[in-house]
Amino acid sequence: MATAAFFVLAPLLIVSALGVVLSRSPIRSALSLVVTLFLLAVTFLFLDAYMVAALQVIVYAGAIMVLFLFVIMLLNLQNEPPEGAPMPRRVLGWGAGGLSLIVLIAAVRGMGRTVPPGAAESATSDFGTIAALSQRLFTHYVLPFEMTSVLLLVAIVGAVVLAKRKLE
Repeated sequence: MATAAFFVLAPLLIVSALGVVLSRSPIRSALSLVVTLFLLAVTFLFLDAYMVAALQVIVYAGAIMVLFLFVIMLLNLQNEPPEGAPMPRRVLGWGAGGLSLIVLIAAVRGMGRTVPPGAAESATSDFGTIAALSQRLFTHYVLPFEMTSVLLLVAIVGAVVLAKRKLE
């Protein structure tokens, strides 16, 4: 990936990801997630992983986000004034977040510039192709793939049950 493209995309990705986490409105948070997923797809395009970029847009930014927005609309969230958390909880939350950031920065710095074992195999010529992606997905990652689909199904059923209870 070109260095200039990385330095343009990285801050945009960080800002949009922060928009997902820090937004008080679920709709704005979901739309920030769409922007994050599209920017991630652009990053995959610069890495010459065209299939992964296409799947990122079709599956995540398309289907999964439609599912999330459907669940948010199904829950019929009203615009209520947000209640602030008590001060001890806020301090504890900011402290835990700051500590996590410090640990993450220390872990990244401790990695050094050595190539981890197995990293060389991701730089093969078939990186991002349909054959390589499907071979990995349906051999090494078939259990997490199926667990994710079951988790999404359970989340949808739970949202429908919660929304139906509110209506009754």
